[in-house]
Amino acid sequence: MFQALIERASRSPRLRTNHNFHAGMEDNPHRFLNVMIRGTYVAPHRHRDPPKSESFLVLEGELAFFTFDDDGRIATTHVLGRGAVGIDLQPGVWHTLAVLTPHAVCYEVKPGPYSVTNDKDFAPWAPREGDPGVAAYLEWLISEAVKDLGPLASTSP
Repeated sequence: MFQALIERASRSPRLRTNHNFHAGMEDNPHRFLNVMIRGTYVAPHRHRDPPKSESFLVLEGELAFFTFDDDGRIATTHVLGRGAVGIDLQPGVWHTLAVLTPHAVCYEVKPGPYSVTNDKDFAPWAPREGDPGVAAYLEWLISEAVKDLGPLASTSP
């Protein structure tokens, strides 16, 4: 299953794909695999209204998970998949992630239901997906994550 999802994510313009275990968007909780290819961009966001916590487990690969203060300064950086494999995030915390290996397979759980109109509150201080500044911002995030880590993990899947 992982390999098929990695291939599907590689073909996706967003360089990621989900495999849902929940039956529908109204279900609670949502449980899914989030398969991401290095270079995908998840705009920093939070889940405040309605408040939703999230749990992430990295099953394959490595990623950097960032939280931010209200001004966009990095508050914490966690490299998941190297030592620590998961994180639990409280509602209302600004966050994003960056894939450090060729791909990452994550298992995520968060409360449902899902509604595109109120699922995410995007950070005003970071580029949105598709904006011209995305590549530079993502490169900066990755450089912040790895500056004290030494070499990244193997580049083989």
